[in-house]
Amino acid sequence: MELGRLAVWALIDRYELSDAIEVAQRVERLGYSTLWIPMAMQRDLMVSASLLLANTENLIVATGIMPIFERAPAVMAAGQRTLDEQSGGRFLLGLGVSHPPIVEGMHGLVYGPPLTSMRNYLDAMDRGPDFSAFLGGDAAGEAAQDDAPVVQTGPPRVLGALGPKMLALARDRGQGAHPYFMPPEHTKEAREILGPDAWLCPEVKVVLESDPSKARAAGRAAGATNIALENYRKTWRKYGFEDTDFADGGSDRLIDATVAWGKQADIEKFIQSHLDAGATQVCLQFVHPDGMDAGLPWEAIEALAPGS
Repeated sequence: MELGRLAVWALIDRYELSDAIEVAQRVERLGYSTLWIPMAMQRDLMVSASLLLANTENLIVATGIMPIFERAPAVMAAGQRTLDEQSGGRFLLGLGVSHPPIVEGMHGLVYGPPLTSMRNYLDAMDRGPDFSAFLGGDAAGEAAQDDAPVVQTGPPRVLGALGPKMLALARDRGQGAHPYFMPPEHTKEAREILGPDAWLCPEVKVVLESDPSKARAAGRAAGATNIALENYRKTWRKYGFEDTDFADGGSDRLIDATVAWGKQADIEKFIQSHLDAGATQVCLQFVHPDGMDAGLPWEAIEALAPGS
């Protein structure tokens, strides 16, 4: 699997299925190597990925991210293998632990310690289903399996990771990491943790708008949910941001550090700062200056397309 330097990150859950297919096909025609699709509230993310893969020829479809609470580990692994086989190796599974307000507040499940939860989940994915109890195996055999070293099996995967421990797990138990809504300084530190060979695919919001007030307002609207989450705030604090930067939808300083906005040259410079910091691929979430409800800003997507 060859990841290009630029990808599109899009909330396809907002569109009718026929429109989502058209988005994927248009992204492919423009020369982007990858389309990242996030957790969906209205549709099954793996089924959506299958649909997009079936209607494109060379486009990599990546989940950014697929929450681990939505599927049992063995089911997740089986789905990943199925999509990999269906597409001829064009599916990239991005996994994440999600957030307490989603896991507990929306779904009524228990949100466990993130690092332990992810490690245990990957262990279960890679070991596969345990049929010993069903087949009459004994407890000693099960214990031996639990103690056996676990190695990654199956197609490539990345982890949604912000902190150093999750980034290290992404390095050790996958092909890399997919950070979200972080400044270039985070990309630099992530590369140091991941080492030279792992994939590092940060998401970056893009607003092709030179009016500062309008561009920042669009960036705030797109990032409002994340700015309210403590795990993002905890990471941002490492780069000098304070609680005042998280008030009122995010300070200008926070938005300017995490959102690529301005003229095309300004945006290209911001993207390059992530590439220079060690990004393998920058995943561009294009935000319409008039807001998310205005649809995808195809003018910006076309302007920044590889080879344009």
